[in-house]
Amino acid sequence: MASNHMLANPAPLGFAAFGITNFLLGSQNAGLWHNAGGSAMIGTALAFGGAIGLLVSIMEFLRGDAIGATFFGSFGAFWLSLFYFVTHPATQAPGALGVLILGFAVANFIFWMAVMKRSIQHNLFGALLTITLILLSYGNWAGGHSGAVKTGGWFGLATALVALYMGAKALINEEYGSALLP
Repeated sequence: MASNHMLANPAPLGFAAFGITNFLLGSQNAGLWHNAGGSAMIGTALAFGGAIGLLVSIMEFLRGDAIGATFFGSFGAFWLSLFYFVTHPATQAPGALGVLILGFAVANFIFWMAVMKRSIQHNLFGALLTITLILLSYGNWAGGHSGAVKTGGWFGLATALVALYMGAKALINEEYGSALLP
C-alpha cells in the first residue's frame, strides 16, 4: 500500500552524525583537549556516527538518493568498524588502521566525483574528507607518522565543520522554505 506522506529529509541528521563524530576524532588527532575527543568519540562512533549513519542510509534509499544512501551507509559502517578496531586491540596488526582508512579514502574519492555537480559545499566536503583520510591513512601506516595524523586531524576538523554546515543548511532552508543559508 502506498503512503500519502513524504519521508523527511534525513541528510541533516546524517551530516550532524558524521560531523560531530568526525569533530571528536579530528580533535583527538590534532592533539586538542588532552585526548578527551578520542575518549568521547568511541561511544559516539558506535551510536551516532555508526547506527544513525546506517539509519540515514536506509532513509536516503527510500527517498531515492542513491549517493546519499551509499555515502551515509558506507560511513556508518566506517564508524562502526573504527569503534570495533579501537575497542578490540587484539585485532590490530601493524598498519591495519592505515589500510582501513585507505579503503574509505578511495571510496570517498568516488563519492566526491559523484557529487561534484551538487554544490560548492559538496565539493569542499568531498575534497577535505579525501585529504583527511589520505593523511590519516599515511599517518597510521606501519611505523606511524605523527605529523600526518596531526595534520589529518586539522583537516578532519575542517571537514566536520563543513558537514555540520551542510546539515544546518538543509535543515534551516527546508524549514523556512527559502535559501537563508547559501
